[in-house]
Amino acid sequence: MIRNYFKVAWRNITNNKGYSAINILGLSAGMAVAMLITLWVVNEYAYDRFLPDNNQLYRVMRNFENNGDTLTFNTVSLKLSDVLRSEIPEMEYVCEADWLSTHGLMAGDRKVVMDGGGVQQDFLKAFQFPLLQGKAETVFQDPSSIVLTKSAAAALFGKEDPMGKMVRVDNRDNFRITGILQDLPANSTFQFKYLIPFSYYDQTSIFVKNSRSGGFDNNAFQIFVKLKAGVDFDRLAAKIAFLEKREKGSTNAEKSIVILQAMNRWHLFGEYKNGKNTGGFIDYIRIFSVIGVLVLIIACINFVNLTTARSGKRGREVGIRKAIGSQRSQLVIQFLVESLLLSFMALICSLLMVWLLLPAFNSITGTAVHMPASNVSFWGITLLCVVLTGIAAGLKPAVYLSSFNPVRTLKGAVKTGRSAVFSRRALVVVQFTCSIALVISTLVIYRQMQYAKERPTGYDADRLVMSQMSYDLNKHYDVLKNELLQSGLVSQVARSSSPPTTISWHSDLKYFPGKLPGETVEMGMIVISNDYFSTMGMKLLSGRDYTQGLADSNSVILNEAAVKRLRLKDPLNAEIRRGENERYRVIGVVRNALMLSPFQQADPTMFTRTYDEGEYLLYRLAPGVEPHKALAGLETIFNKYNPAYPYVYEFVDKAYNSKFYQEVLTGRLSGILAILAIAISCLGLLGLAAYMAEQRTKEIGVRKVLGASIVQVWFLLSRDFIVLVLISCLIASPLALYFLQHWLAQYEYRINIGPGVFLVAAVMALLITLCTISFQAIRAAVANPVKSLRTE
Repeated sequence: MIRNYFKVAWRNITNNKGYSAINILGLSAGMAVAMLITLWVVNEYAYDRFLPDNNQLYRVMRNFENNGDTLTFNTVSLKLSDVLRSEIPEMEYVCEADWLSTHGLMAGDRKVVMDGGGVQQDFLKAFQFPLLQGKAETVFQDPSSIVLTKSAAAALFGKEDPMGKMVRVDNRDNFRITGILQDLPANSTFQFKYLIPFSYYDQTSIFVKNSRSGGFDNNAFQIFVKLKAGVDFDRLAAKIAFLEKREKGSTNAEKSIVILQAMNRWHLFGEYKNGKNTGGFIDYIRIFSVIGVLVLIIACINFVNLTTARSGKRGREVGIRKAIGSQRSQLVIQFLVESLLLSFMALICSLLMVWLLLPAFNSITGTAVHMPASNVSFWGITLLCVVLTGIAAGLKPAVYLSSFNPVRTLKGAVKTGRSAVFSRRALVVVQFTCSIALVISTLVIYRQMQYAKERPTGYDADRLVMSQMSYDLNKHYDVLKNELLQSGLVSQVARSSSPPTTISWHSDLKYFPGKLPGETVEMGMIVISNDYFSTMGMKLLSGRDYTQGLADSNSVILNEAAVKRLRLKDPLNAEIRRGENERYRVIGVVRNALMLSPFQQADPTMFTRTYDEGEYLLYRLAPGVEPHKALAGLETIFNKYNPAYPYVYEFVDKAYNSKFYQEVLTGRLSGILAILAIAISCLGLLGLAAYMAEQRTKEIGVRKVLGASIVQVWFLLSRDFIVLVLISCLIASPLALYFLQHWLAQYEYRINIGPGVFLVAAVMALLITLCTISFQAIRAAVANPVKSLRTE
């Protein structure tokens, strides 16, 4: 019996090759989309979960009460790490760390730039990254030790055994290799290449020593903890919440609440609003999960529509089977087997599609998703989903076809009832509603992204380049600056504590004119050198720039947002204090510059003067000099003054454009999925149009004999589909508007959604629909009526 089911199913599939091809192609495209989205979602959810005891690992953060709002920071103090270590026995390990930023490593004549930094000696006990050589208990016993990843060791020593060899970091100190780590996987939040013990900073850094002995308000570090097994998290959270409030006289400490964020939430839940961990990248994961399911549903609708539409062709088969004793349940099984067979054929095609599309998909999403071919769970879930898809797509046609009355079907062709026609049309409307909503979303996302990209940044990014400063570059800054300017390759040079595309440091203000009792102000802080504003192309609106050398040590320049936030009607010469010993006099006001999000308002920022060091060197390539030639000449100069580093640079406009990563990703994926959804929907329309033309062949012949034109016949066959698409547009527009308004609400700087985007989407949908069905309609319209009426 089972063999017969498959034999009949195969015969029906091969006898209707065109319709079977449409079904298989549509289903395989839907399955491929669902599979790619699923693999991506699983990869994103798997971030950091490869580590043992990852559910016991946390990051220490602070909620800061700021004039009725709550701001959340991951910057914490070394005093807090010492208190947690000594007073909270529920914590097995407390690990302070720096920001694991970019540094120069050198071994012999090999030099590389890699991310890494200092961590407390228990870090590799808490975060159990696999050590290929060395032991987590001993690798950081010596303050001058260093642990490299396998790839970092290969870059510095090739195939030699690196253990015990020396590495020079930032051309300042030598470290002995005591351990080799397996390379960190792509789905790890940490992406360091080397680690040194934090005890090295305790011995050598005056800033760290002062921070260690300072208060809770010296927030410049990170803290990671591992909880002991079985700890009641809620009790622990209540226990640590008010640790900093014990420090009286410190506004920052008194207004801070200590919180923990679980490691398995770092990647997807990076957004805090008013002190609550509300979301982050998880929002995009959810959106595309829903879209992936919708695309698969659209593909299933094709199957349902085409199968039920062709029910008349199967009526006699059903009648004969029932007449010779077939039960309805057997007929249901027969049609479900046919549906499952089509689904498995679609699965084979979809696997091929996924294999071919994965490289492009990874390029678009910036991930390293792969097909887990050796994973039994993957195949088990895939097969289960295929079976469910086959049943979901085939159940309605199976129940509908098996319900035919054998007497009526054997007397003549089965006439499709109104309910079946209505159902089929409703499903077409659902298909196109989803597809048109995706098109509208893609258009709005693109417009929002372009709107932000075209927003004035407040500085000139053209030919502006930045390089990270090192100890050697800071030491030779004045000589380096002169040589760069004399080379004719650059026109302006400056240095600062932050790159143009971010603000690395925020601080509280203790006093400013008009400060209200209990009021707190978080101000962005950027320490700059002479010529910073001219190099950046930022316009000074009032006052003066830094020109008076040491006399400007206690001067400050504010941006417009800072003047507004501080309510300064006459900002020049106003006094601002960060502390009792840090008093500044405002000497100028500069135009706002977008250094954080291009979708938000400019951050209130104060610019102070530096004389000894900076984190970033900014320089503008001279006009008329080709960039690649200028960079080749600059490499020679940089190597002269920075021998421990290879020359590394980044164009500021490229760094600024990287801020649009999530929007670009969303736009690209939604655009691709919208195209696929429309294509799959049109495949269904193509099949339905072909079926309709086939069913109305004689009617068309009669109409042509009576004088109907090709246009009239074309309109006859196209009219119903055009109406359905217009209905879809009317339903999709308010639905898309509702969800898109919620999406746009996250941006302060956003577009208004006008009627134009809905009209464009409607016109696109209509044109695509007409192009799809016109082939079959015109083909039927130009057919010779003599042939269609020959049998009458």
